[in-house]
Amino acid sequence: MARLFWGLDSSTQSLSSIVIDLDSRKVVHEASLNFDKTFPQYGTVNGVLRNSDPLVVHSPPLMWVDALDAMCERLRGDGVPMNEILAVAGSGQQHGSVYLNNRAADALKNLQPKKSLSAQLARCLSRPTSPIWMDSSPIVECVEIRKTLGGVAATARATGSDTFERFTGPQIRRFYKRQPQDYDRTACICLVSSFMASLLAGQIAPIDHGDGSGMNLMDIRKKAWHPKALAATAPNLREKLPPLAESWRVIGPVSSYFVEKYGLNPAALAVVWSGDNPCSLIGLGMVEEGTLAISLGTSYTCFGLMKTCRVDERGEGHVFVAPTGDYMSLICFKNGSLACERIRDMYSYDWKQFTEAFRRTKPGNQGALMLPWFEPEIVPRINRPGLRRINLDDRDADANCRAVVEAQMLSIRLHSAWMKVKARRVLATGGGSVNPAILQVMADVMNCPVNRLEITKSAALGAALRAAHAYLKHRRQPARWTEVLRGFTEPPPNSEVRPDKRAASVYKKLIKQYAAAEKTALEEMAAATQRSRRMLV
Repeated sequence: MARLFWGLDSSTQSLSSIVIDLDSRKVVHEASLNFDKTFPQYGTVNGVLRNSDPLVVHSPPLMWVDALDAMCERLRGDGVPMNEILAVAGSGQQHGSVYLNNRAADALKNLQPKKSLSAQLARCLSRPTSPIWMDSSPIVECVEIRKTLGGVAATARATGSDTFERFTGPQIRRFYKRQPQDYDRTACICLVSSFMASLLAGQIAPIDHGDGSGMNLMDIRKKAWHPKALAATAPNLREKLPPLAESWRVIGPVSSYFVEKYGLNPAALAVVWSGDNPCSLIGLGMVEEGTLAISLGTSYTCFGLMKTCRVDERGEGHVFVAPTGDYMSLICFKNGSLACERIRDMYSYDWKQFTEAFRRTKPGNQGALMLPWFEPEIVPRINRPGLRRINLDDRDADANCRAVVEAQMLSIRLHSAWMKVKARRVLATGGGSVNPAILQVMADVMNCPVNRLEITKSAALGAALRAAHAYLKHRRQPARWTEVLRGFTEPPPNSEVRPDKRAASVYKKLIKQYAAAEKTALEEMAAATQRSRRMLV
């Protein structure tokens, strides 16, 4: 009998599933269900509901419930031996929240296999839709919570991050202020992760430390609910939140609903779910300090594991608890691939021409720099977007193509310095990682080897590996992370890009010039904002 472990990832647009065989070290089944295509009755576009207010972005939680039923049916139909699955864990899009009334606990406990999950939970919601990470409506609420906690630095020290509109705490406060009666009717506030785990466990599941630290409500060092943050958010909030738990906590056996309806192993363990970022950390094999992951997608993200809790007191970076019990940092740069596309289009290039132009220049670009803030930026905080060139002629297409790539890599290095972790290796993912020229600049700027990873479902894989780790710990068997990961997360052979020593030396000097240019631009924007305010007064 194989030792199978099941991982799920409830993301914005889809529910993904991975089943692994821990003995053969193989992924034995993968599947994904797109919400829009599979459940058109919910009327979502890219997994979310349209709203007349562009700042409001919600999703229907019953759609996620239906997706879990459909995924179980898919596994059974594909011949996955459900009776051999020993444990199941999952990943949920971070920050999203689900609001349950006092019927929910009994409904979960008494799920009937002859009915669908959504039919049995339809009357258990105190709020029919769920605000997700794309929602940026609680602007005032962020200011209120931040002020109560003592400002940006104090909020980051307390909760791991400054207040952000997408974080769960400000979302809850907005709900309480705008719909106080519905807030009062709410018996339990779940995250997407803990809500989905509750379905599998047949009881209200704990919120794990990793996802709990993305709420602006958890004491990042004590790994407990922060009394002052709770009080700053809404009254009686502690009574409405599930307990916090380690990422390897076993909730109990899976609900009999899944056993009787889909043939899931009755002894299978339901493990707490975590957020997509902490699960991706595991899915990429990042369980030791010194490895950074840089995702080159629409936005760029940089994250890595930290043994010691350090926070970014400027409020730009985030700190979550890692599934290992350590900490992880995460930094998001909004002007990612879109900035490269803007420069490419500016000179009417395709990607091949962009890369050829880039290769015709030398590392350091002879001191030519760019601040490619085409959109309002998160890191650093830029509310007045615009392209800025320093010692750079806009007619020099080749230099501009190099400048945008160098700027992005220099920014990642500059704004990850607060972690105080020396990168010994970088794992590159996302669409931009297919470009070897960009990876070479990454290796040279970071001055360490870069490996391109081809893992496409890192959060679901991380969830499956978390299920295996929790099962082994629960059985009091050896559960070293490096052994659990073996065979699943190694970079493909011959994928390493090594730094060029001369180029690395050039970038070591250039980063000082980049930091000075950024500082000057930020000071100029701050002065312009002050002038505007004085004119209004």
